Parts: sequence; structure tokens; C-alpha cells
Amino acid sequence: MRSSPLSHPSSMQQPSSETSRTDSATGLAQVEALPDGLTLTQPLEPGDGEVLTPEALTFLVELQRRFGGQVEELLEARAAAQVRLDAGECPNFRPETVEVRRRSWTVAPIPEPLTDRRVEITGPVDAKTVINALNSPAQCFMADFEDATSPTWRNMVEGQRVLRGAVRGTLEHTDPKTGKEYALQPDPAVLLARPRGLHLPEKHVLVDGRPVRGAFFDVALYLFHNSEALVARGHGPYLYLPKLEHYREARLWSDVLGFAEEYLGLERSTVRVTVLIETITAAFQMDSILWELRDYCVGLNCGRWDYIFSVVKRFRAHSEFVLPDRDQVGMTRHFLSAYSRRLVRVCHRRGALAIGGMAAHVPQRNDPDWTRAAIESVREDKRREVHNGHDGTWVAHPALIPVAAEVFSEHMDGPNQLDVERRVPTSKWRDLLTMPSGTVTADGLRRNLDVALRYIGAWLSGVGCVAIHGMMEDAATAEIARAQVWQWRVHAKRMDDGRVVDTELVRTMLDEVAAALADEIGTEAYEDGRYGLAESLLSELVLSDQCHEFLTTLAYEHI
Repeated sequence: MRSSPLSHPSSMQQPSSETSRTDSATGLAQVEALPDGLTLTQPLEPGDGEVLTPEALTFLVELQRRFGGQVEELLEARAAAQVRLDAGECPNFRPETVEVRRRSWTVAPIPEPLTDRRVEITGPVDAKTVINALNSPAQCFMADFEDATSPTWRNMVEGQRVLRGAVRGTLEHTDPKTGKEYALQPDPAVLLARPRGLHLPEKHVLVDGRPVRGAFFDVALYLFHNSEALVARGHGPYLYLPKLEHYREARLWSDVLGFAEEYLGLERSTVRVTVLIETITAAFQMDSILWELRDYCVGLNCGRWDYIFSVVKRFRAHSEFVLPDRDQVGMTRHFLSAYSRRLVRVCHRRGALAIGGMAAHVPQRNDPDWTRAAIESVREDKRREVHNGHDGTWVAHPALIPVAAEVFSEHMDGPNQLDVERRVPTSKWRDLLTMPSGTVTADGLRRNLDVALRYIGAWLSGVGCVAIHGMMEDAATAEIARAQVWQWRVHAKRMDDGRVVDTELVRTMLDEVAAALADEIGTEAYEDGRYGLAESLLSELVLSDQCHEFLTTLAYEHI
């Protein structure tokens, strides 16, 4: 890696392969040296020093000190915007960015490894998942430190070790239960990493007595350890950026990436990013987000589940935005279809790729009829995406890769659709805010509570990606589920059976759902696990007067 004046400040520790040594008495690793002002609140284990080196941690300290205050200001701006939305302000296309929308410009050219992204598989950062995903026939794999990973200290550190091994082709894994061995094959899928959102702290690492931003922890370690090796392979450090709400947040990320490249001695635009458009406010600022990240951004992605959650959360004060049962809010509904089409239109005008949303179905070996119906549903969803103009899509399970690939290859002649001329209808602001009609049912209420309880329990136990009732669920679907229950209760939504969703009904049904889960897994397992705590947290989320911003920030104090 090329050096730069910023690469080796006088305060940085001299190069070292590890920051730790193993204490023979305890078996735990002991910290040899840490940058001034940095504190680790968790003991290290042997091998952690591969990623928690003094040099990498010094880089993290620099990121936090330079940009941590700006993140706090941006989070305060989100809260202020919520107050205005509660008071009746309506999102719209920002007047101060009208010239950005009108002018003709494009993002930096897309690097060759990212030109064909017709199928991307996503998953957590454990070794088995990473190996299987990189060995799959998908074009890309997104290793997810965010919604698919519970942010325990061990998960975060081990995830960095796993990706470090994956980048170097040395990653191996032996399943402790079966003894089956896993290893990377030649020509793996292109690797992208998704850090945590700006709102999430990493409480186990303090800089000047305050937790660092989880996003900075994830990005600093990944870039520091892997940029050089990725560039040498003809790739680069590729990232997904989640949950942006405003173009100023994109500007922050542009500054962070620019600083990181200078610090690490990388050429400008070596780091490339895809931004998830998964908030209703970002949907009105796609051009501006691309503009702020024009040296880095290669595309936008339809983060459909978080997008629906954002609609519920941001318009929480207004009854006209109450959504029906979750299974009635599909991508064919007008506000979601307009969002998909607008993303394609903006991306292709700016030379960026438009990546579609997630297919979360998990094929069931013991239920072929369900599996056939699920695959046909996925096929129809991907057909809609490719016809809308999307250049690629997401799947959660390897069995769905051939399904999605077949649909996109059948309807897409080249590696993407950037050069395909099509008339995509212009979405007006009302299109993005026209809520669907539908019903709220007792089954929908029960299902939301059940999914949220199961997921939160797993998340508290360190598992962030969970198969529930034939679907691969992550934090985004749990967020929709709990937010909908809160929304229905606060606005006293009447169900199709005539009952009103109120506090008593929600509390009674939550008790029933919890009892059924305890019967299913066993009372001892329920009590010994973290489901009792999950039940308590879910009760707070759905019965509180306030709509909590994220369930993960509430639950993070308990891991």
C-alpha cells in the first residue's frame, strides 16, 4: 500500500502484527498497546490482534475524532425533521437542490467488477455463510454487519477476521456439529460489505470516553486491512451504505471516504459504494445523494423492507398513513412501484446502477407445494424489477440465485440496462406518498407480534438473520412488524372482524404469542433463552407512547 503523509503520524505505534499477547493464566489476550484516548471495554481473545492492530485502531480514532461530532449533528437534524413531520410538514423535492436535479451530470465510471450485478446474495459475516455465499453462482455477495448481524462484540470482531481471510482467499471453516469442512473456491463472487448505520454506536470501543460510531468501526477495520489486497486482485473496497435520510449524510460519507483514501494512500475513487434508498426522506433526494457521492457511488438499491418501516415511523402522527397487513403491502402497490421506477430513472440518468430488492423466501424441503408457490412469487417479483429497468436484485437464499438469474438473463441482454432506452414514468411527490388501501386482520396482528418476538429473541442471543415461517428475516422485517402494531394501536385501527386494535388487545395477543412460543420450544428453553427479555422489549416497543426510532438501539443495551 502506498504511503502518504497521513499514513504514519508520529503518534502512531510502530507496525505490529497483533496488538495482543495471550495471558497464560487466563487464556485471554492482553492488550499490548492502544492509541491514546482509545479504550476497549471487552477482553480480547487469541487472534483478535489480527484486526485490532494499533495502526488500524489509530485510523479508527482519527475517523471518530474528525467526523463523530458531525454524525451527532446529523442525528439531531433527523430528530428535528421528525418534529416537523409530526406537525404536518410533507416531504418534497428540496428547493435548494433544484439545479442538481436539472443539470446533466453522471457519477464516476463504474469499475468493471461491478458492471454485472444481476444477482446479489446477502447474509451475515460468519465464516460458513461467507464461504457459501462467495462460492455461490451469484455475481456479488454483500457481507452484512448491519441488519443481518446481531452487533455483539464477538460477532463484530470475528466478522472482520472472516472478511480479512476471505479477501486473501485463506478463509476456511469446519462445522463443529457435523465436521464438514468449508473452503473458498477459485473465482468467488465480488465482495461488498455493509457497515452499520450512522445511528448505531459501538459501545465496546471508546474514544475520549465516548462510544465510537459502529459505522466507523466497521469501515475503518475493513478498509485498513483489505484495501491493498483487494486492489491487487483488480477489485477494490466496495461498500453498501445503509439508512441515509438526507443528502447531507451522503456528503459526510463522501468526506469520510476521501479522508480514508488519503490516510491509506489510495487513489481517489478507489473505494466505491452503493447506497440503500430505504427511507422515505431519501426517496426525495436520490439525485442529491448521488451528487454528493459522485466520486464514489456506483448505484442505488431499493431497500424495500426498511423503506416501508420508514413510512410508518416518519408519518407516525398521521392516520392517513396507516398501512394494512404487511402481506398486503407488496411492490405492486402504487407508492412502492413509484419508488422503484423513480430509483431506476434517477440512476440511469446519472450513469449509476439500480439494484432491486430482497427475495427473502426460504425453500422448504418438506413442503414442495409451498416451495413451488414461493419460487413462482420470486420469479414474478424479479420479472417486475427487470421490466422496471433494474440492473440486478437481491436474494437471501442460494436456492433462489438460479431463479433470479434466469429472469434477469432472459430480459437483460447485457451486464446491465444502463444503455437501454425506455420511457420510465416520472414520479411526482404524490406518487411516493399515496398509501395503499387494505385491511388489518387479527392474523396480521398476531403474525407481526410473533415475528418480532422470535427475531428479537434471536438477536439478543447473537443471531441477526433468522428463518421464520419460510422467510429469512432480519432486523428490517422485525422493525416493520413492531412499528405496524404500534401504528395500529395508536390510531385505533379497526380490524376486519370489527375489533379495534387497542392496548388491551395488543397485550392479550402478545401474551398468547409468547405462551405459544414457549410451548413450541419448551418453557425451559424460553426462560433460559432471551425470549423473556425479548417479550419485555417488544411490549415496550408496541405499547409505548412514543414510536422508538430503532428497536436495535433499544435492545443494544442488553447484549
